[in-house]
Amino acid sequence: MLDTIVALATPPMMGALAIIRLSGPEAFNIVTKSFTKDLTKLNKNAMVYGKLFDDEELVDEVIAFCFKGPHSFTGEDVVEISCHGSMLIANEIIELMIKNGARLAGRGEFTNRAYLNGKLDLVQAEAVNDMITATTKEAKKLSLLSLVGETSKVVYPIRERIADVMSLIEVNIDYPEYRDIEEASYALVISEVDYINAEIKKLINQGRQGQIIKEGIKVAIVGAPNVGKSSLLNALLKEDKAIVTDIAGTTRDVVEGEINLHGLRLLLLDTAGIRESVDKIESIGIEKTKKSIAEADLVIYVKDAENVGKEDEFADLIKDKKVITVYNKGDLVSKKDPSRLYISALTNDIGALEKAIAKVVGVDEESYLRPSLNNARQLALLRKAYEELETAKQEAIDEVAIDLVSVSLQQAFFTIKEILGENVDNDLSKEIFSRFCVGK
Repeated sequence: MLDTIVALATPPMMGALAIIRLSGPEAFNIVTKSFTKDLTKLNKNAMVYGKLFDDEELVDEVIAFCFKGPHSFTGEDVVEISCHGSMLIANEIIELMIKNGARLAGRGEFTNRAYLNGKLDLVQAEAVNDMITATTKEAKKLSLLSLVGETSKVVYPIRERIADVMSLIEVNIDYPEYRDIEEASYALVISEVDYINAEIKKLINQGRQGQIIKEGIKVAIVGAPNVGKSSLLNALLKEDKAIVTDIAGTTRDVVEGEINLHGLRLLLLDTAGIRESVDKIESIGIEKTKKSIAEADLVIYVKDAENVGKEDEFADLIKDKKVITVYNKGDLVSKKDPSRLYISALTNDIGALEKAIAKVVGVDEESYLRPSLNNARQLALLRKAYEELETAKQEAIDEVAIDLVSVSLQQAFFTIKEILGENVDNDLSKEIFSRFCVGK
């Protein structure tokens, strides 16, 4: 039997209220030991007002929200104590609950118990943490789709389709004397894998888009000294964060800023221009520029529209990156080349660049509304299942023994189940939930 855990469920700071959560078989009994009401007699969910005492000393007037298992978040008996929002009071109550027999919860342990008790699958459980860490409305909406189970539904058809193929192959294994069944099995595997993997590729592409919406991207602003990189950063941020002068080499370090561009979270990095320099500090800034380019998901390559023939040293650094080349100071150019993207950071004329960013990133409007498997674990498992299915297909093409083909299909089947947490051992689930905050 699991023990009873306790933790603060609200942020550890002063506020109007704080909530202390307990979950486990002894939750009602542990609270009752110090409460003026007997919660052990409850047979349904209830809200109870009373006072908490530590021996004879009054700790606080509280409201206890009582949830009888399995009708609770964790599937166990749960009590959430709402007290006054002093951290002194909250800590006194937590210490009192530990004194009465609870133990302090580990990171993510409440959600882990909900998963283990079948209240959530693993995709839903991960969405709990995504909801907490969401920084844009769009990221929150995607996480909410996963939390309510819509994202899990995209996995079910693939899981069932693989299971159907495996079932039909079993007929061949059970009746090996029928050669025509064996030949049909090979053809079936090839056609079904092609269909299933087309669906998996679609999910991977959609997942990448969802990952961008949820996690954002790093954007390095690069270019020769004095082309207007810092002015562009300020224009995108709509604030004067970077120092702007007409002196080349003003930017000595990477200056960061974050924006929400039509639902896309962009971490902007204004970098130092690259040139030969004997200045030690500027040289350090140039090395940081090279590092920022290496780590960036997208590079905005800024050129001076008045000096378009001027060469710089960025060609080799950005050759393997997604790049948007912009020509700054476009307001000073009378005759513009229609093949170039002109902006004016000084006059905040950057609308064309904002549209170009959205296009290059490749996130369409449907991505904001569509359930997607969009974290690293889920996408890695989709790719693994894809490869396992391709192995099964090749084995069918080579007419390997059909029972061996079935083994490859089973591996893909179990990998798909692992996305939902149906094939996950307890140690792995603990690792996943260790990234959560304590109160969740």
